[in-house]
Amino acid sequence: MLKKKIFFPRGARFVIEEAHDADVGQNSVQQYSLEKNENFILAANGNTVELVLDKELDREKQKEINLLLTALDGGSPQRSGSVLIHVTVLDANDNAPVFSQAVYEASLPENSPIGTVVITVSATDADEGVNGDVTYDFGHVSENVKKVFGLDHKTGELKLISEIDFETVPTYDLRIKAKDGLGLSSYTKVTVHVTDVNDNSPVIYVKSLANQVPENVSPGTEVGIINVQDVDSDNSQNVRCSIQENVPFKLVPSIKNYYSLVTTGQLDRELVSDYNITIFATDEGSPSLSSSKTIQLSVADINDNPPVFEEQSYSAYVSENNKPGSSLCTVSAQDPDWRQNGTVIYSLLPGEVNGASVSSYLSVNGDTGVIHAVRSFDYEQFRSFKVQVMARDNGSPPLSSNVTVSVFISDVNDNSPQILYPAPEGSSFMTELVPKAAHGGSLVSKVIAVDADSGQNAWLSYHIVKATDSGLFSIDLHSGEIRTQRDISESDSMKQNLIVAVKDNGQPSLSATCSMYLLISDNLAEVPELKDISYDENSKLTSYLIIALVSVSTFFLTFIIIILGVKFCRRRKPRLLFDGAVAIPGAYLPPNYADVDGTGTLRSTYNYDAYLTTGSRTSDFKFVSSYNDNTLPADQTLKKSPTDFADVFGVCDDSPEV
Repeated sequence: MLKKKIFFPRGARFVIEEAHDADVGQNSVQQYSLEKNENFILAANGNTVELVLDKELDREKQKEINLLLTALDGGSPQRSGSVLIHVTVLDANDNAPVFSQAVYEASLPENSPIGTVVITVSATDADEGVNGDVTYDFGHVSENVKKVFGLDHKTGELKLISEIDFETVPTYDLRIKAKDGLGLSSYTKVTVHVTDVNDNSPVIYVKSLANQVPENVSPGTEVGIINVQDVDSDNSQNVRCSIQENVPFKLVPSIKNYYSLVTTGQLDRELVSDYNITIFATDEGSPSLSSSKTIQLSVADINDNPPVFEEQSYSAYVSENNKPGSSLCTVSAQDPDWRQNGTVIYSLLPGEVNGASVSSYLSVNGDTGVIHAVRSFDYEQFRSFKVQVMARDNGSPPLSSNVTVSVFISDVNDNSPQILYPAPEGSSFMTELVPKAAHGGSLVSKVIAVDADSGQNAWLSYHIVKATDSGLFSIDLHSGEIRTQRDISESDSMKQNLIVAVKDNGQPSLSATCSMYLLISDNLAEVPELKDISYDENSKLTSYLIIALVSVSTFFLTFIIIILGVKFCRRRKPRLLFDGAVAIPGAYLPPNYADVDGTGTLRSTYNYDAYLTTGSRTSDFKFVSSYNDNTLPADQTLKKSPTDFADVFGVCDDSPEV
């Protein structure tokens, strides 16, 4: 910011810091331009940039000047940069004070009270600061004038400092000087005309006045006695007395020059607690004189207002699993009465919530109205309840009012998804049969899960986190339906293991997992010996370590291990075992499976279903059956224990964490 005195001569120069351009040569800064203005021009000489004062500055016309300086390079396209130069013009004392009037005239009744403001003179100075500070003083006046009038040096008020009498001096001529801080001054003339009037004004006396008036006082009650006197004679002794019209009081004439102050309406301390009553007295002189007197009257309070709540009802929102003692909301009631009549105390009205006392759920601070939770709430037990809060004042008798507080409990994601189907392995073992002829998009099974939470905390999504063949099956994100992604081929493994994770949409998200075991087969005869599918992950890892160690040993030891491994596999060759050695004919399974109209489901002439028995570790196969006489009834099932499935599915590498 550039600050320059007003007395800088024309042609004064001010160096400006040059612009910087990272480019060189023709692409660097080549020229400067200054926005057009009345006072400055730009002078650029080599690397030096200067502002030249072309026209003298005048602060009274323009206090601040904004200059836009632009630097241009010589590149193509041409680039530029701008800077705003702010010039503040400082003041010089080049202006004298100027009075608002060349001559001031005032009229002043004789016997005016000392301190009466006769007139106020005013002068302004266009300068600022000390140059513009104006003080007032008398010019060439007599000492007698200075004894009658006083002049406020700062405000210019001309006041009466002694009594004046029209018969002695009817007119006063005064010369008043205004001077600024550095000595420039100007003068004005003040003429004061003294008028002859009724010399004495009426005098108002308050003979009696009640200290406080109860707000329930009846209209017409006397609260004070007023006396008015005037020492003048003839018509000037006759006085008319009145009060303003906007108060519930009036003056009733009594004996000569006495008046009674009485109420005219019902008083209400909550609307007006104090009254300033102005009494006017006017005589019948010519011209008449008047006087006024203001008296203060206080209204005493009675308990006539119950507490009023700020809202008609309150709503409190709290998340479940809250900490006992946490605050829910604040109720507030106002009582316009005074002191103890307006002191509000809060309490809970007796009631029940879910069969228990309301005090076992909530408490309220009697002084502040803050409502606290006494216990932790559970959204899954109940979601909302209502209580009544009473606000009572401390008056006699006390007054009260009630308000309803609705408490809404919001859900927190504190429940993991619960998988209904397939059931957990601990209770039952579920296996699905998938026909070899199933096409891509065929419905294989469905994972069913629920979540005890609500809202987005109960929005479930389904994901396959591990699969024997990741490209063979897919699961619908929202419905949990498991479908084939492509046609099943001969090269696909008969044993397919899927680990499905079910996640909710809470923050943080909770999840659960389940295992789905699938057998790709058209004939039960193709199914190998059924053993337990479950595996010991640590045992498999140990086996891999042993194999890795053996591989590093000598060829002889490796050869011996291979021979032992071959013998061991022959001993565990798959075989089909059924309860009671019952053979299942090949016609038990239909030979063909296909989609219908691209819907991804099996033909309508077959039922594909799988279910488990609860409360045991047995599992059921329910095979596809045709609706004709060549197949077995649909309700015939194959039941085996979970320990009979191991060779069918093998083992999985790992399982995801919940």
